[in-house]
Amino acid sequence: MSGLFGRAALRELLCGPRARGPGLLVRPSSGEPSWARERTLVTVKPDGVRRRLVGEVIRRFERRGFRLVGMKMLQAPESVLAQHYERHREEPFYAALLGHMRSGPVVAMVWEGPSVVRASRAMVGLTDGAEAAPGTIRGDFSLHIRRNVVHASDSVEGARREIQLWFRSSELVDWADEGHRGSLDPA
Repeated sequence: MSGLFGRAALRELLCGPRARGPGLLVRPSSGEPSWARERTLVTVKPDGVRRRLVGEVIRRFERRGFRLVGMKMLQAPESVLAQHYERHREEPFYAALLGHMRSGPVVAMVWEGPSVVRASRAMVGLTDGAEAAPGTIRGDFSLHIRRNVVHASDSVEGARREIQLWFRSSELVDWADEGHRGSLDPA
């Protein structure tokens, strides 16, 4: 770009100064602003997989402009589920929750982008699909509070913990190279 602003100056004007420090950066030296590198875990639960909603979930995240950096379909191990849902261990629905999550395959995904944790929670909707807004994944597809199609991390710290629980670092793609810059490139 020529004219009043160069590419770097325009990026800083539009996006603010580049954040320093590790945060959720995959490679602190990648040159991308840290907000572009926030990551979250999204899983399509067995009821969503059975109903063939995986593609719809992926489509919504891709249309939002987030980058898919990891994905796998698996029969979730009981040890992973126990750690993932540890905070619900004393709840009366805990055994049924684990039973449901073991009832079929799960598609686990890691998405990356600006404020992806907060945005994904808004896209997913409230836990109870009957209360979730139309246009959210749960509002459009949830049949019951216990069959609510998807999970999305509820905080940046929670996302970090869940991603480490479900994925090895070697299973995640680093989109930092210039040849793969997509819609998140503000320049």
